[in-house]
Amino acid sequence: MMMKIGIKVTVVSFVNVFPAVSRMGSVRRANLLYGFLLKLGSKYANDQFALSSAIFILERNTEVWNTMIGGYVQKNSPVEAINLFHKALASEQTILDEVTFLSALTAASQLQRLDFAQQLHAYLMKNSAVSRIMILNALIALYSRCNLVDISFQIFSRMCERDAVSWNTMVSAFVQNGLDDEGLMLVHEMQQQVFTIDSVAATALLSAASNLRNLEIGKQTHAYILRHGIEFEGVESYLINMYAKSGLIKSAQGLFEMCSTYGKDQATWNAMTAGNTQNGQIELAFTTFRQMFEQNIVPNAVTIASILPACQSMGIVSLGKQLHGFAILNCLDHNVFVGSALIDMYSKSGAIIYAENVFFISPEKNSVTYTSMILGYGQHGFGEKALSLFYSMKESDVRPDGVTLVAIFFFLFFQLVAILSACSYSGCVDKGLQIFESMEREYGIRPSCEHHCCVTDMLGRVGRVVEAYEFVKELGEEGNNFRILGSLLAACRNHGEFELGKNVANKLLQMERGKGLSGYHVLLSNIYAEEGNWEYVNRVRKGMREKGLTKDVGYSWVDVAGRVNSFVSRYQKNPRCDEIYETLEQLALKMKDAGYRPGLGSEIGTIPEFVE
Repeated sequence: MMMKIGIKVTVVSFVNVFPAVSRMGSVRRANLLYGFLLKLGSKYANDQFALSSAIFILERNTEVWNTMIGGYVQKNSPVEAINLFHKALASEQTILDEVTFLSALTAASQLQRLDFAQQLHAYLMKNSAVSRIMILNALIALYSRCNLVDISFQIFSRMCERDAVSWNTMVSAFVQNGLDDEGLMLVHEMQQQVFTIDSVAATALLSAASNLRNLEIGKQTHAYILRHGIEFEGVESYLINMYAKSGLIKSAQGLFEMCSTYGKDQATWNAMTAGNTQNGQIELAFTTFRQMFEQNIVPNAVTIASILPACQSMGIVSLGKQLHGFAILNCLDHNVFVGSALIDMYSKSGAIIYAENVFFISPEKNSVTYTSMILGYGQHGFGEKALSLFYSMKESDVRPDGVTLVAIFFFLFFQLVAILSACSYSGCVDKGLQIFESMEREYGIRPSCEHHCCVTDMLGRVGRVVEAYEFVKELGEEGNNFRILGSLLAACRNHGEFELGKNVANKLLQMERGKGLSGYHVLLSNIYAEEGNWEYVNRVRKGMREKGLTKDVGYSWVDVAGRVNSFVSRYQKNPRCDEIYETLEQLALKMKDAGYRPGLGSEIGTIPEFVE
């Protein structure tokens, strides 16, 4: 009928018709249909789906099942692969082999179907099929994709024999699940077991170095790759990403420029765009983005998600809207990473309604999407909405992660600042402490430095400085961290705990030696100034001069009527300088009238010094 009315027969047509012919039991019709398939040419005859469907008419053996299931996996159709696997399992005439189970495990990994993974694992154990290294490697990867890296490591640890794939899979599992230190330690153990680092391990090492901002590991890996001539797809983008995240944007730019025009693939352009954005090189980020178009490289979802933060850094919501329009035109707006970046951009640009609209129309939401919206609500003072969304997230299939909990802590900070001079704020702190204490118990998330810093800052902001100090002490060695002690030092200064502040500052200065950090010297100097101890103020400032330390210059952008104005701290050469300073003074007075107290550790707290 299709051919009579002029509709072209496709591969899918044969895939659907062959099972029907099989059920009819007509060998003649089967042969005619198969012959017609061959006459249509190699495009049809060599298609694995059509060919396997044809074979199904006459015989269903293990090889046919494997071809069909594996074909669906390769075509990224895991649902169809799993459905076919169930049929194969139910077939009494077929004995399934290692290849069948490997395909089924890969399909479950693609879907992140934990229930199916556990059922399949139990079946394999029952039938003594889990002794094969390939099956165990697939199970490690599967549980890792389901965010159960602890089970992956249990399987890895119990393996009687391991090959290079076993080590690489476990290292990658650690890194992909945020356990970068564990990944690095496993690479060291891997080398002790006389396994060499190949392209897979090198990729994991560069990713771990990027995540940890560990330049030493990154450089060592780069040197190893060069010495051993290791080549793999995307090596340039991994290296650019590593150097950019380590703060060496010039090294990243140098690598980017060394690539020939034709050697720069989309991943390389994306890495350079993201690197510039992350390092505050906003103009360079947009230049790179524009050059992509000039080289006929069409931006994808990763590109858009990388460039959107540059819009919020400059406060140019109109440019963000243009990128949003580009994403819609190119069907990228429903990508979960683009959606999260749009929510973040609109929230930080003051357009919370736009952020809310993007959130609610997003067909797919992950923890990053929820986190961006929760943080946006917090920044705009919608406390009830932020907490409501957090609790609804818990009830959905999206599990909060460590970053989500940091966002909730930040929301509580914003709420604290808003009510510091009004009613009681103890409820906010108590909520924050409850969430912190439930992290490991309810969510299985071990508190990180970020979370410890949040709790310290939260206690410090409400004047519970001694409690914050005791909290840091109980952390032991984990508490000896610049960010945690820096938050504690700011709290000591803000609430007049000068003696405690000096102890914390001296501890920081001991840790800081040789690192060229000026911020803690400035805070200590300010503490002495507020005590009226000008002799020690001069000592600290003299020490800074001798070490060649200077305070980082503050700057900001303001978008007015489509024109971007740039302001640099203490800049005196602007022709409207007097008018600018007068406006700043007026704003500072209005902020104080609204309840703002100078010296809360933000950049705004330096305005009086800036005006002078």
